[in-house]
Amino acid sequence: MNESLVTARGLTKRFDDLTAVDGVDFDIQRGEVFGFLGPNGAGKSSIMRMIGATSPITAGTLTVFGLDPYADGREIRSRLGVVPQENMLDEELRVRDNLYIYGRYFSLPRKVINERIEDLLAFAHLEDKRTAKVEHLSGGMKRRLTIARALINEPELILLDEPTTGLDPQARHILWDRLYRLKQQGSTLIITTHYMDEAEQLCDRLVVMDQGRIVAEGSPRSLIEEHSHREVLELRFPVGTQESALLKLDGLAPRQETLADRVLLYVDDADRALAEVSARGLQAESAVVRRSTLEDVFLRLTGRSLVE
Repeated sequence: MNESLVTARGLTKRFDDLTAVDGVDFDIQRGEVFGFLGPNGAGKSSIMRMIGATSPITAGTLTVFGLDPYADGREIRSRLGVVPQENMLDEELRVRDNLYIYGRYFSLPRKVINERIEDLLAFAHLEDKRTAKVEHLSGGMKRRLTIARALINEPELILLDEPTTGLDPQARHILWDRLYRLKQQGSTLIITTHYMDEAEQLCDRLVVMDQGRIVAEGSPRSLIEEHSHREVLELRFPVGTQESALLKLDGLAPRQETLADRVLLYVDDADRALAEVSARGLQAESAVVRRSTLEDVFLRLTGRSLVE
């Protein structure tokens, strides 16, 4: 865990007048799951392409395996596994053939590819689909096949760009299990995501990005402790009464956030805060007590405005 596989200092990526990545610093250690968390357009995918040696940097420095992605791109790519946002599978080919052809891209011997295919089909829970055409697979199966394909060259580093986007909850949890197994086997994973629960479940460390910059870094738990309180009390008041209720809530919580449909109180003891709400003569239509999550941190750091 002390060996840095990826190091960036002042890393910058510009597209004409647009600065997609604005002078970021980070280190990714061997054996960890590292996440880039941020809204659309925050620069996550641009960083992944630069690490994957498919997009040149504009300024700053970036090393992958101690190598320069510009000068040593071919060697870096040979040691990577890449799971792009889109599956980009050969839909008309069979499951097994997709793995075989991808293995040949790395000039692997046929015997080696065939041996690895069996292991990867088992890993992806696709043994009974080996001869099925990809076009007939579910979205979750296609995603698992895409991850299996990325492992055919036994990569040292795996890049996963929005790995569960578009999947239903059941498929997402199955995929999380596959990724957790890779982590347990010692793989190093870099994940971009805008799903907070995914980042909490999978990442050892992560950075929160906004408008091309890193605005926070740490483990999910440390970020929650630093940027939020232990618990959240969500209060909904009958229509037309929230404004008057706000006057009575004044000073109750160290941090309070007023939304169109509810009030959020960030506190260390939500049950005690709820009792105080009642003591002040307030009757909420509904009250939810929950622990603070990474989503609370994310929204505090990046805002609630919709980013197109």
